[in-house]
Amino acid sequence: MRSQLVVRSAQPADAQVLLELWADVVRKSERADQLADVRSVIERAANSDTERVVVVEYDGEPAGAVHLRAGTISTLNLERVVQVVSPSVLPHFRRHGVGRALIDAAVSFAEEHGIACVGTAVSAGNRDANRFMARLGLGPVATLRVAPTQLVRSKLTLQRPQASRHTGRQLTQVLAARRSMRRHETANS
Repeated sequence: MRSQLVVRSAQPADAQVLLELWADVVRKSERADQLADVRSVIERAANSDTERVVVVEYDGEPAGAVHLRAGTISTLNLERVVQVVSPSVLPHFRRHGVGRALIDAAVSFAEEHGIACVGTAVSAGNRDANRFMARLGLGPVATLRVAPTQLVRSKLTLQRPQASRHTGRQLTQVLAARRSMRRHETANS
């Protein structure tokens, strides 16, 4: 007996399984907030012509999902692209055609919208996903790097030359002292 794959749009009842699939990519928060976020994404996509959340069922069970969004390659490169966001397959359904069905849904979505390119971001450490995407013809274009704002601020501060690390009041005091020394030197000249 051959297993059947069904591709469909996500429904609000899918929120739990989508959260399980996307646990690594949703914001770090309380589970109830994460679930509300996923429900919001499903609702927004259901009411949009440029977004779709696709679920693939394997023998009647949700096995994988992807969020599709028609947009541009970047804010500067306005070529249209279908962004294939977090194509994910539950571990026990891998190697059953679910991932291929998700990408097929992305290509169909692109064709419906007259968009010539599809793109996705895959975790650099996920070797299987990177190999799968490469076999389908998707090549690396950019590296997305993300860090907490406070961390970046602290690194920037540490990399400034020593003299420019003074902040606010300290800098004002240094500048005032320099002006005073200049006035004193000018008066003695």
